Amino acid sequence: MNKVLLLAVVATTFALAACDREPVVVNTPPSTVTVPVPGPAGPPGAPGSTGSTGSTGSTGSTGATGDTGGTGATGSTGDTGKTGNTVIVVPPAEPAK
Repeated sequence: MNKVLLLAVVATTFALAACDREPVVVNTPPSTVTVPVPGPAGPPGAPGSTGSTGSTGSTGSTGATGDTGGTGATGSTGDTGKTGNTVIVVPPAEPAK
């Protein structure tokens, strides 16, 4: 009995698989997107009024003059140098020709 039932299941499977079924086609309506288009430019508006001038700032006070600095101390004077000896430089002799 198990073999008969198995044979019936296999035969039914082949029979159903052999059927030519049409694929289901779903037609969707095209979606329309409305895009706003800008119109022509309107006339220019009237010019605006001129703004008011701001106030001038106040001038600051002048600073006080500083004190004069003190004179620096005088440095010590160096020793007087020795009188040097006179050095005579003799030019070299001219080579023989």
